[in-house]
Amino acid sequence: MNTMEALQKFKVLAFHYLGELDNFSMEQLKRQPSEDEWSIGQMYQHLINSALYMHLRNIDHCIMQSKNALVSPMEKTREGAAIFEQNGFPPIRIKVPHSPQYTPVQPESKEQLIQGLNTVIHRMEEAEPKLQKAPKQNTVSHPRFGALHAKEWFLLIEMHFRHHLLQLDRLKKDLERNV
Repeated sequence: MNTMEALQKFKVLAFHYLGELDNFSMEQLKRQPSEDEWSIGQMYQHLINSALYMHLRNIDHCIMQSKNALVSPMEKTREGAAIFEQNGFPPIRIKVPHSPQYTPVQPESKEQLIQGLNTVIHRMEEAEPKLQKAPKQNTVSHPRFGALHAKEWFLLIEMHFRHHLLQLDRLKKDLERNV
């Protein structure tokens, strides 16, 4: 998939997530199915924060050839190569242990989530035209997928948002069962 197609698919997903917000009260957005599961609001926070503070930041590092972007001997991991080959994550739940540095905080308001998603859309639109100039040898390492260049970090955002649709559906079903 080229970056313009990825941007368009991402925007469809982002607008879907924005539209879904109309279906939830703040109480529903903050409801956790269990102590060790995220609420819908926390999932939104995760998508926004990972896009802004990890993926897009690493795109900037790769483009600017900063000290954080390396011509690294490291390569993509086998898992990273598979995800890009398949153009998506496998349809499985990925559980990460609860931790202060990884577990997203509950949202303060719907407006916070709306602004966050709109900021991600805007940053994606800004980043896409710059990707063609980003050297592929400039990479930043992803904790699970290995060395990724700017275009791969960009494509990962759309894949990540698409993957979390499964979680959103599961959390919505949980809300319906507990009405």
